[in-house]
Amino acid sequence: MVVMWSAVAVLAWANRGPVRPWVHRTAVGLIMVGAVGQIGHFQEHVAQAGYWVLHPNSPAWMTPWGDSMARGLGQIDMTKPSLGMEILHLAGNFIFLAGLVGIMQITRRSAQRLKSRKCARMGVWMQGLHGLEHAVLTVSVALGASRAVGLSTWFGTIEPGPALTTYRLWWHFVANLVGTAILVLSLYHLWRERHDVRADYEPDGTGEESARAGTGSAGRPLHGPDAKPGAVTDPVRNTVLAGGSE
Repeated sequence: MVVMWSAVAVLAWANRGPVRPWVHRTAVGLIMVGAVGQIGHFQEHVAQAGYWVLHPNSPAWMTPWGDSMARGLGQIDMTKPSLGMEILHLAGNFIFLAGLVGIMQITRRSAQRLKSRKCARMGVWMQGLHGLEHAVLTVSVALGASRAVGLSTWFGTIEPGPALTTYRLWWHFVANLVGTAILVLSLYHLWRERHDVRADYEPDGTGEESARAGTGSAGRPLHGPDAKPGAVTDPVRNTVLAGGSE
């Protein structure tokens, strides 16, 4: 998680300057790790929901690999048994969030209204709130609360038992289901728009030149604060007006 958010910081800084081809490759790697991490994270929630369907009155359950990781993280403070589980889900959600931010970074230079960027922005907002919920849950346990405090526990007012297990389990399952669907949709559009996105990182400066000219990487009109009034958006017409030939 720390490495991924360090990469996010580097990408945010590098994208403010001239075009750097390595930024594109780094962002692709960040997105892939975030997507793979969310697949592992979401399957844990699917398994927990499936177990609840079969055993609705039983205590909350985790997969063997999830339980082993939670126990390992729980070594941080052995006096707080649930701390490892809270840290595990906190890390999983922030890895997912870093992947969504990676999509925002890789499409940052585009002069077009990319659907992948729109979906990723929606995902960042939603997953950001979900990550904040997990941060509150983790901090409350770390500070010594008898039970995790957050919206998914109704601020610690629900007594431990089937009611708390049911509410919290399905709360996080639905949040991850919606977040994963947004990620898949964003990746689908990013794959379709990959050539336009890649063109903005070409070393010949095509992306910067097209942005200054008021057009996208494929000669499409530039939308947003960088658009210039009266900019000609047809590359063929531009050549004719300049006195050139096709």
